[in-house]
Amino acid sequence: MRDRTGESIAGRGPGVLTEPDAALAQGIDRRRLLKFAGATLALLVSPVGHAAPASLLAVRVWPSAEYTRITLEGSTTLRYSHMLVPDPDRLVVDLEGVHLDSVLQSLPSKVMESDPYIRLIRAGQNRPGVVRVVVELKAPVNPQVFTLAPVGNYGHRLVLDLHSTEEHDPLLALIMKDSPMDAAAGDAGQDSAQASVSDNGNPPAERSTARRADPNVNRLFTVVLDPGHGGEDPGAIGAAGSYEKNVTLSIARRLKRKIDAEPNMRAVLTRDGDYFVPLQQRVTRARRVRADLFVSIHADAFVKPEANGSSVYVLSERGASSTAARWLAQKENDADLVGGVNLARQDGHIARTLLDLSQTATINDSLKLGRAMLGEIGGINRLHKQDVEQAGFAVLKAPDIPSVLVETAFISNPQEERRLNDEAYQEKMANALLRGIRRYFETNPPAGTTRVAQLG
Repeated sequence: MRDRTGESIAGRGPGVLTEPDAALAQGIDRRRLLKFAGATLALLVSPVGHAAPASLLAVRVWPSAEYTRITLEGSTTLRYSHMLVPDPDRLVVDLEGVHLDSVLQSLPSKVMESDPYIRLIRAGQNRPGVVRVVVELKAPVNPQVFTLAPVGNYGHRLVLDLHSTEEHDPLLALIMKDSPMDAAAGDAGQDSAQASVSDNGNPPAERSTARRADPNVNRLFTVVLDPGHGGEDPGAIGAAGSYEKNVTLSIARRLKRKIDAEPNMRAVLTRDGDYFVPLQQRVTRARRVRADLFVSIHADAFVKPEANGSSVYVLSERGASSTAARWLAQKENDADLVGGVNLARQDGHIARTLLDLSQTATINDSLKLGRAMLGEIGGINRLHKQDVEQAGFAVLKAPDIPSVLVETAFISNPQEERRLNDEAYQEKMANALLRGIRRYFETNPPAGTTRVAQLG
């Protein structure tokens, strides 16, 4: 007689009942018993609680001045534990049920020398069934480690977000940094010191001794530019393989340079590289620098490739102004699912940022800004809709900042995809957006005292 594993159970002698025999007598074979025991053990030692073996599909590293993200993508949920080790600073992550393979061995090549937080990443077989990943750090970090369920083209992800232990203050950076415009004014031989503006996280440069081109300017208008998507979230992808996140960043950078060259404006980017910023953090950053305007830049997509044209959207307190607006808002609001947000860190933060306040006045100002922009964009591209549309975009929910979302063209349309990648078109779009911002400020100058003081 043989059990289900094919092993003979004859000749064991009467009255001898081993533990596997007992399991067999109850209808449970040895293999199932071992799987059950393994799953039980995994539930005890793993924060995730899955026992299925995992293979690594990809590893990615997204550096930025504010934080660096490491993503490990697996075929199943990755079981892990982690700890910080000082002297020297390291983040140690143990992956259970994973074998050391070529994907993990490629980790060292993913780290850029310019990464502000990571010196080196290495992986090795720590013990049977456990691979240890060691992140050697350049400075102490506050790590946020969490898992993400499959979404879009991504499988199960383990995310390691390495945040600085020092709080980044974008308002201080805005005041202390030199603007590209200051250098241009210095070349003209003008000589008075002034506050400078930037939005990166680098140490302060020497202050310029240049005088502003217009000495009567005493109010700097702050425009926050939000290049859509980034990092893990590519946004829409064109038929030729163009990523929305790259197009939006390129246009935003061009527009920033043009705004910084204006005598009474400064621009701040919500991201200045290929990394992911959650939607609520984009709103928070705009409010922290006391923005006068918020402009989110995107490249539209639709299920039908023939859809074309540019659009401008503002927040709606009620329903969307069209089915397309509702569809687009849902797609953009799902960006956090794709890019990946650690919800454990958001308690109370979202509530403070996305307050359910009366936004009537702000929405009215947003509509004015949207119409000014739409009038200028119509000179360089066909308009998908002749009027500003409204929908419930999470990124437009600052209760006190006029905010618009600009769809520069349809990246899902092959012809418009080519235009979006054309530098000349990007320049035209940046110029059109600048003219729209100028028109808005001419008729709707923000109230209040000078927010970025001039020195001297």
